[in-house]
Amino acid sequence: MFDFMSIMNKVKEAQAKVKEAQARLVHLKAEGEAGAGMVKVTVNGNRKVISIEMDDSLINMSDKEMLGDLIVAATNKAMEEIEGLIKSEMKAATDGMMPNIPGMDFGNIF
Repeated sequence: MFDFMSIMNKVKEAQAKVKEAQARLVHLKAEGEAGAGMVKVTVNGNRKVISIEMDDSLINMSDKEMLGDLIVAATNKAMEEIEGLIKSEMKAATDGMMPNIPGMDFGNIF
């Protein structure tokens, strides 16, 4: 039989560590590039775009659709990268904290 109080204490401890980790997420940054580096998008751990850089040759470009596609592609790449960093940060914060309950997978909570 499980020690219910022990499990509840671990859950509370895990919640505190998760809150601490979430506060640190704003400092995580990831960058995505498209068009061989002609467009670079940087996002933070709160999944917010914090900067977009474009090669000067794109500014005078008449093909707005292609420019939009490059921005979208770079943003998506940055978002994919930050998701991995977020998962890693949250896993590190709760590593060994959650009880090992057969049939319960806590790996994808975050």
